[in-house]
Amino acid sequence: MVLNEAALGAARRSLDQGAVTPSYGPWREDIIQLLNDSLATELVCVLRYKRHHFTAEGLASSAIAAEFLVHATEESGHADRIAQRIVQLGGEPDFSPDSLTKRSHAAYDDSKELKEMIKANLVAERVAIEAYSQMIAMIGDKDSTTRRLLEDILSDEQEHAEELKDWLAA
Repeated sequence: MVLNEAALGAARRSLDQGAVTPSYGPWREDIIQLLNDSLATELVCVLRYKRHHFTAEGLASSAIAAEFLVHATEESGHADRIAQRIVQLGGEPDFSPDSLTKRSHAAYDDSKELKEMIKANLVAERVAIEAYSQMIAMIGDKDSTTRRLLEDILSDEQEHAEELKDWLAA
């Protein structure tokens, strides 16, 4: 086993590219696109959870509404981490409100009933889990930093889904 000396030499040049070295290969732009779609998904989730937080009513609503706000904050943190990774890869995070819902894997929801809010959030978390699982498989060893980021976010989404499932059953 030997390292690719040409790639090491290329890494010594193009300093303006920061962490993006020749090993990223031709799929860097594809990964940036996947991340921008995930960014849209996280932002739509923040908006959905915030709406549900402020509009939830009913006997159990105050405790669940508080958790909706916790989830919104966590989804916002995911969005920030994804945007940061896009920049590290030499891309530009797309925060355009005009295309958020078109690019998002999950839907926005304006349900009025608490149970419907919980169900809509569970559906969205399950969609996010599936999307992140597929992205992790596609990225594989092409970009270990992005893969680890997505694996970390996936873990949070799985926790959210379990919590929502429990609320729906209650």
